[in-house]
Amino acid sequence: MKIMRATSLERVQAVLDGAIPDRVPTDLHNFLMAARLAGMSLSECLRSGEMMAESQILAWRRFGHDMLLIENGTAALAQAMGCGVLYADDTAPLAVEPVLARLEDVDRLRLPDPDKDFPLTEILKAVAILRREIGDRVFVMGRADQGPMSLAAMLRGHSRFFMDLGDEVNAPLIERLMDVCVEADLRYAAALRAAGAHGTSLGELGSDTISPATYRRFTAPRLKRFYGTMKGWSFPASLHQCGNTASVLGDMVDCGAAILELDPSTDPRTAKAATAGRATVLGMVDPANVLERGTAELAMDKSREAIEILGPGGGFILGPGCALTPETPEENVAALLEAAEKFGRYNPDGSLARS
Repeated sequence: MKIMRATSLERVQAVLDGAIPDRVPTDLHNFLMAARLAGMSLSECLRSGEMMAESQILAWRRFGHDMLLIENGTAALAQAMGCGVLYADDTAPLAVEPVLARLEDVDRLRLPDPDKDFPLTEILKAVAILRREIGDRVFVMGRADQGPMSLAAMLRGHSRFFMDLGDEVNAPLIERLMDVCVEADLRYAAALRAAGAHGTSLGELGSDTISPATYRRFTAPRLKRFYGTMKGWSFPASLHQCGNTASVLGDMVDCGAAILELDPSTDPRTAKAATAGRATVLGMVDPANVLERGTAELAMDKSREAIEILGPGGGFILGPGCALTPETPEENVAALLEAAEKFGRYNPDGSLARS
């Protein structure tokens, strides 16, 4: 059987369907770098759906990656629910003013309306533009922002939230807050799907931040609800967690996410074994020490290494383990993508073809 060359959209969808594509697909977590490539101010670009879409199209034409990950950072839902957010020209937006001063006021939180509340409206606009302009050729993933634990920490304020977690008397209110947050995630994911996204994603606090026991008690049940709903919608959904996920990797797989976005702090062989036949791994090239600060040769070597470990049998999308910085050299990104072309070609049996 001959493997036919696929479009980017077909390549990603093949992997998500458990099939073998022509080569390992590629993703660039590049919303910050894309704005810089387009000569745009971050503070302006990340508040404008038109500018976000324009920068993503420019980057796609420059690099030709298979998946576009659309977001404006980690604070979109928090801002839509009332948090004060700072937009700067050198970094992603930051949630700086929590909205939930007292945990007891959790039931006063207002759930977001993605069709009315900024900045969700602008991100939806970007997704719709991208789907209309190039979405028949490339996989458009509209990120549904932060998972329930991460969003709860922003709404409450990280320091206060972690103090709350340390007192068992707060557990019922924390459960309620987490339920509100997963409902916000579901509302936003539904709106992204309606806007034309092919899939969605959540970023969540991992075991470098909270204990595995806390993760299993509070986070995992809400993630199972979210990803179970996405599966029911036939809407592929990814889970992004920074840091070493080894202690909760099985829980992440069990939550039902179609994709796990992992960075190189997690052992790639462990990730491959845990996800085989159950989920796709997206990553795991170091965005800081390799893609930002390294050479093109190092980027090529580390990308090849990721492909050789994670690529056999499918279930792998090559990309950075987290967001690329605005300063990431173009030649390093080009090297990552070249590695997929040179070393990521498949034989029909799922083995990697010799380069």
